[in-house]
Amino acid sequence: MIWAFLALALGGVLKGATGAGAPIIAVPVMAILFDVPFAIAIFSVPNLVSNLWQGWHYRSHQLDRRFTVTFALAGALGAGIGTFMLANLPQEALLILVALSVFAYIAFRLARPDWVLPFAVARRIALPVGTLAGVMQGAAGVSAPVSITFLNALRTERSAFVATISVFFAAMAVVQIPLLGHYGFLTWERLAWSCAALVPLLAAMPVGAFLARRISKQVFDRLILGLLALVALRLLIDAFS
Repeated sequence: MIWAFLALALGGVLKGATGAGAPIIAVPVMAILFDVPFAIAIFSVPNLVSNLWQGWHYRSHQLDRRFTVTFALAGALGAGIGTFMLANLPQEALLILVALSVFAYIAFRLARPDWVLPFAVARRIALPVGTLAGVMQGAAGVSAPVSITFLNALRTERSAFVATISVFFAAMAVVQIPLLGHYGFLTWERLAWSCAALVPLLAAMPVGAFLARRISKQVFDRLILGLLALVALRLLIDAFS
């Protein structure tokens, strides 16, 4: 439980510093401690609440309303498909899926740090990209390799990035939470734990915002990527052992 608390706090630090990315730390660590369905269920309420708050706080900074709605609805559709996969795939396959998702995110960040996606192209592909990201969120609890990379490639201001990604994550959570309950992953006991998980996540977000002002973005990114690489490696070891 202490490690789970620390995982949620680290996720809050990352979210406070960048506006997104909490699941990519919290979910893999809790998947190591428990299993993937448990990790996704526990993070469901913090995911919804934190993104509703951020989405409301940054509501005046939306990139483009049509783009945001398309991307968010596609994510919600994908989350439904991904949750069905969560209920039907074996545990080992889910661990491998989470690990590969994290490695894909690390590889892209290192290989193409300056890649820029024209907004006109982004509007045309928002539907398929959002759906794919939603599937990854529903099945593995980690959509960052697609969702964050996609929006980050637009090179928007932080406020616009946070406004858009928050609506996207909140839309997926609205679909995911009742489906997790339907499939038996989100029991009443786990719902209580999920609500309790809000405490370390929200408490750590101001810490992340403070560190973002004190540490260079490059150093912070490298620290996070190193941590993620260790977590993903441990997931693969658990899956194959």
